[in-house]
Amino acid sequence: MSFGWAYVDCDASALGPTGSIQFMSGGGVTTGSAKMMYHTTSVGGYQPSTMVLSGNLIVTGSVSASIFHYENVTRIDATGSTYFGNSNDDTHSRIGSLIVKNAAGVKVLSASIGDQAVHVRGLNVIYEAVTVTSYTASTPSYILGVQNSNNVRIQIPSASTYGSGALLIVKDEAPTRAGTNIILTGSGGYTFDNTPSYTLTGSMPAISLYSNGANWFVF
Repeated sequence: MSFGWAYVDCDASALGPTGSIQFMSGGGVTTGSAKMMYHTTSVGGYQPSTMVLSGNLIVTGSVSASIFHYENVTRIDATGSTYFGNSNDDTHSRIGSLIVKNAAGVKVLSASIGDQAVHVRGLNVIYEAVTVTSYTASTPSYILGVQNSNNVRIQIPSASTYGSGALLIVKDEAPTRAGTNIILTGSGGYTFDNTPSYTLTGSMPAISLYSNGANWFVF
């Protein structure tokens, strides 16, 4: 068995700055660029084990990531449905105004930073039909339609549960009500216009309530 010397010119086969990701440059030679780097340690504010591409990236397949961080987004186009979040405790926050349009370009919903108001083309709220004589409303119902013509007692959830600024409407839908009433009650000490209960009488009455977070008030 014999031994000899061999010289391998690594610099000739792998070029570019330290940390650069190699790619073929032609003639069977690989090279690197400062615009495509992989940092094993913290460099220039980047975390360890970070790949940095200074340029454009085109992906023809899927991209999976734990976190997406967008900067200087001009436009995002996508076809099909898009889903955000996977649990009830997720929060999706954005800065700036929001506009939702249909396929014809008609604005159906917008939230404006300018006037700090939400504008909707149409409003469809949660409705509950009250068909029994003793009923407990659920949050976040908006309209309670009383269809039972007997004496009806409705327990309204606390104003703190609904939150400050919440609205609630109770309407008698029974065509005839011969001497019977609709009584709104609460629990936990909250009130309706500073009274523990509120009674609706007469022919097909209605009441509109708002919450200040502590009590209900008639308006």
